[in-house]
Amino acid sequence: MRSLFGLVVALSLSACKEEPRGQLEPIARPPGMKDAPAPGAAAPAAAQPPVDPSKVTLRWKLAAGTPVTYHLDLERSGAAPAPQEAAEEAPAKGKKGKGKEAAPAPQRPAAPTASFPTGFTYVLERADSGDYRLRVLPEGKDTTEDTGALSERGFVLDGLQGINRNIAALVLELPLAPVGPNDTWALGTELLTHDALGPLFTTTKTERRNRVKLTALTQDGGDQVATLEYDLLEQLSGKVTSRRAPPAVPARADDPVEEEEEEASGPPTTEASAEVRITGKGEFLVKAGRWRTWEGTIASSSRGPFPTNALQVPPGTVKLTLTARESAPPAATAKPQQ
Repeated sequence: MRSLFGLVVALSLSACKEEPRGQLEPIARPPGMKDAPAPGAAAPAAAQPPVDPSKVTLRWKLAAGTPVTYHLDLERSGAAPAPQEAAEEAPAKGKKGKGKEAAPAPQRPAAPTASFPTGFTYVLERADSGDYRLRVLPEGKDTTEDTGALSERGFVLDGLQGINRNIAALVLELPLAPVGPNDTWALGTELLTHDALGPLFTTTKTERRNRVKLTALTQDGGDQVATLEYDLLEQLSGKVTSRRAPPAVPARADDPVEEEEEEASGPPTTEASAEVRITGKGEFLVKAGRWRTWEGTIASSSRGPFPTNALQVPPGTVKLTLTARESAPPAATAKPQQ
């Protein structure tokens, strides 16, 4: 009897037992669904976009301690054109012009004393740290060695100015992203420097085209050949204001009308402009990471009193031919004399 009573009590207690409040039972996952990652586990890496087989990445491939050397020959075809002389300003019309001379025409700025190089030698080096360095050895009178830092694609990171920087970018800079046939990109060049125009130059029109295009991607033995074509143009037009020279004959006191007309017209101005066109073609070996061939042409001209120091390429028409050299010239050990 006692055992039967104990059994009844035990069953009553188990039936009245409550579950802890707030406790949730896990929901069963649908079939085929993966379990969630454990807390603290690293997130899976994002899937990389598939590689486009029609595109290639163009990069300089240099071994540490083994420099790559190129010589760029600049062959000028004909003498560099001189800027046109400014036309003389016509004297004021009418009878009020007696006793005065026309203001002198603006004078063309003198040509720079430093001559442009006749060629360049480029030495690309890779340091043990992996950094890319560039030595530029211009050829010609009053030229000194220059140095700069490059990225793996030949972009000038530091150093080099003016013509040294522009020509180096033209023959060494490669595209940032992978490229395929008919893809285009721009170079980091500045062929006409606006900052050098001066306060007397007022710009009225500018035009700029900067395009490199991969026109073909072919196979040659064990390497791919990327054919690049260059089309660059910079045009700049404006007016140069001349500082009015004092008249040779003092103005007559009985001529107030002409003085008012002359002051209203303002100082004389002269039209001036410049243009730089660059075309070129190169064959880059993708696997070897070097040029097989590269040649181009620079044609620059100016009209009127255009500031010559704003021109950042050799004047005139110049043919450029890049050839590989087996050895690099020794590095400069002493600073050039000032």
